[in-house]
Amino acid sequence: MIVKMKKYTFLVYHRQYLEFLEKIKDIGVLHIIEKPEGIAENDALRDKMHNASRVKNALKQLERYRPKGAELAPADLSRKGLDVLEEVERVLSRKDALLQKRLQTEKERDRMEVWGRFSHQRLAELKAAGWVLNFFSCPTRKFDQEWEVTYNAFEIDRQGSTLYFVTVTRPDEKVEIDADYITLSDQTAEELDAELVRLRDDMASNLAEIERLSVNDYNTLKAAEADIQTGIAFEKVLLNTNAEADNKVMLLEGWTPEEAEAPLKAYLDATDIYYETSDPQAGERVPIKLKNNKFARMFEFIGELYDLPNYWERDLTAFFAPFYVLFFGLCLGDAGYGLLFLILGLVARKKVANPVMKSVMSLIAVLGGGAIVMGIVSGTCFGIPLLESTAPWIQKFKVVMLNSDQLFYNALILGVIQILFGMVIKWVGEVQRFGFLASLSTLGWLFVLMGCGGTLALSTFQLISAETAQWLYIVFGGLGGLCILLLNDVKRNPIINIGSGLWGTYNMVTGLLGDILSYIRLFALGLSGGVMGLVFNDLALDMGGGIGIPVVSQLVTVVILLFGHSINIFIAVLGAFVHPMRLTFVEFYKNAGFEGNGKKYKPFAPYKEETKVL
Repeated sequence: MIVKMKKYTFLVYHRQYLEFLEKIKDIGVLHIIEKPEGIAENDALRDKMHNASRVKNALKQLERYRPKGAELAPADLSRKGLDVLEEVERVLSRKDALLQKRLQTEKERDRMEVWGRFSHQRLAELKAAGWVLNFFSCPTRKFDQEWEVTYNAFEIDRQGSTLYFVTVTRPDEKVEIDADYITLSDQTAEELDAELVRLRDDMASNLAEIERLSVNDYNTLKAAEADIQTGIAFEKVLLNTNAEADNKVMLLEGWTPEEAEAPLKAYLDATDIYYETSDPQAGERVPIKLKNNKFARMFEFIGELYDLPNYWERDLTAFFAPFYVLFFGLCLGDAGYGLLFLILGLVARKKVANPVMKSVMSLIAVLGGGAIVMGIVSGTCFGIPLLESTAPWIQKFKVVMLNSDQLFYNALILGVIQILFGMVIKWVGEVQRFGFLASLSTLGWLFVLMGCGGTLALSTFQLISAETAQWLYIVFGGLGGLCILLLNDVKRNPIINIGSGLWGTYNMVTGLLGDILSYIRLFALGLSGGVMGLVFNDLALDMGGGIGIPVVSQLVTVVILLFGHSINIFIAVLGAFVHPMRLTFVEFYKNAGFEGNGKKYKPFAPYKEETKVL
């Protein structure tokens, strides 16, 4: 259900405006209307957004290095947030610099290792005595033995197909050989090893400092983030304010839920601020706040993955939720897997503290329960085909189990039911929004599909006579054809209506056929998951039993079962989450006339971090 909104328009004297905004922010129920042309960022807003990005990055870094199970210190509100941020960034920056220095030193040490132990001072002394050492490398096959005579070349080391050597020549002698000249580092391999030890000590000290900050300053930084985000919201409100009467009066507009406007009205009535209230008018983009029962609320985040409804239509969350549970169970198709989901959801729900995550865990438990029911109906438990079992306790459940042919047809029947249900929702919405006459086209299709379809079902089971069925076909078909072809737009020329109706009929028939066939995926996914589970069971028993060694055979069987069913659960659960969404967002939403393009209600209030589910 979409919460009803009320529009507020304020005219505030410029000297009172900042105080007014602070109070509105503390009340925290007003969604500010943005300017149609958008807002141009100013320097203050850009600075705050830049600082917000810096804080967010610093918090992520601290979370990575926080010791497991550490108890965070409370926020120190006496310290400036930017000072804390600069200290954290300095320590984190030193971490990156030390890491880069260590990588460079390790690379240089590996390069110098081939030359062994030597002294740069000794090289300088040799040069002063009239001898110069030049360092080279080349492929072993290219080394020329004449270099040993001409340039006093001495082999130092070989690594793979590369040979490292030095030449000893006079300072004025030019060495011209087909080899790569190597410039030595200022430090030897031994000195670089010592440097690496110092760097690792510095990195350990730096890591300890980061861990200390991640415990002592994390909440202080979170408080700074809240202040910055609140400041950003404040700046945006200022930029969405229209200055009137030579900048003496500030004009601001916003929306607030009718159920939450009491504190706002109480504040306004106690001041001399001029304001007006009005109901939403056609064409206005009103923010959306959903209010559903406990069951439907669990599915709100699924609907938001696609789009929010606009203010003028119906929230479909409560309508698709039961179908989603059924579809998930059919796609998963295994009572054993459903039991695992049910246990996971119930246990995890007790462990998490965040209300949003509690709702998600509750949803997992509900979906697990649906999978248990539909798994029993499809006759599969951990890949075991229950229909083939002769266990006495299973016999009483076989009355509700369906074979593959029955599952196929039931998947199609579920699709027909959901599509028709969506069309009923569409018709009711059109009546409420545009009036009965504007809904005649949709009503005509309901006459044809539900009337004629219901007549076919009754005659098939011989609940009505053939003559009665014939008259019902004529009545429902005639009424439907009249609404579809002639009355699809009562304000339009009948001839144009006929042409439009014929084109709409073509689109409806081909669209419905494709929509209904899409529900075959429910049957196909459930069947494939059951077959994969059965294959892993047979593979585990065959391979484990074929070994013939006690304990080892059982161990191999268990390993294959765990590995195989883990893969199958992952694939099956992925399909069971995604494909019901696809059926909901495409087939159901389309036939229910979903328009979307709603904007989420976000009141101007002190910053509160949102918990994202996906």
